[in-house]
Amino acid sequence: MNLVYPICTFLQRNTLRLFADFKVDGIENVPPMGPLIVICNHQSNVDPSIIGTIIPRRTWFLAKEGLFANRIVNWFLRSWGAFPLNREGADLRALRWVLNKLNHDQVVVIFPEGTRNPGAMKRALPGIARLALKSQSSILPVGMTGTETLEKAYRVWYPTGKIRINIGQVFSLPSIEGKPNPEVLESLSDMMMSRIAALLPESYQGVYKTSLGSGYTASDAY
Repeated sequence: MNLVYPICTFLQRNTLRLFADFKVDGIENVPPMGPLIVICNHQSNVDPSIIGTIIPRRTWFLAKEGLFANRIVNWFLRSWGAFPLNREGADLRALRWVLNKLNHDQVVVIFPEGTRNPGAMKRALPGIARLALKSQSSILPVGMTGTETLEKAYRVWYPTGKIRINIGQVFSLPSIEGKPNPEVLESLSDMMMSRIAALLPESYQGVYKTSLGSGYTASDAY
């Protein structure tokens, strides 16, 4: 039995309670079953751990390949639920891993920007739209603020400051016949990222700064 994930989740949850001003809104929006892609803005090395703590289901992640070089770290990350991703190009091995998890009704967490962007959001990589189309899984947008001050990985055990997590409504992409062209993928990626941006204060929205007329004001949660 793999105890790494439940132990780490338990410890992270309690460190957040002890050291941070931590609040989560929208937890009722998390589907209790079925394949799910969680998409979130990415500000810090501790973001995957915090997402794993707030989602009331087992979660899996992609992490940059360089983190797996050390044998002990490699064992820990894989036991925790991470899989190496080569960010230099299309990583078919990582894609197959994600699709396999989703085919087994698991929850996979993706940071579409591909790297940390403290504060304001940057444009997403097109792979997130391709993955969502291929899997036809439900998509759950999450907006996170406050972790940009937690730059070092060790801060996972000492998270401080005002951290806010806002979970939006689940949605899915329409099925598209044939191979979508780059323009379609970019448009779908922007739509997905706008769902995240709508959950964030305007100062965090970056290139996705928007005035969506959804009736929801992100500041209500912050």
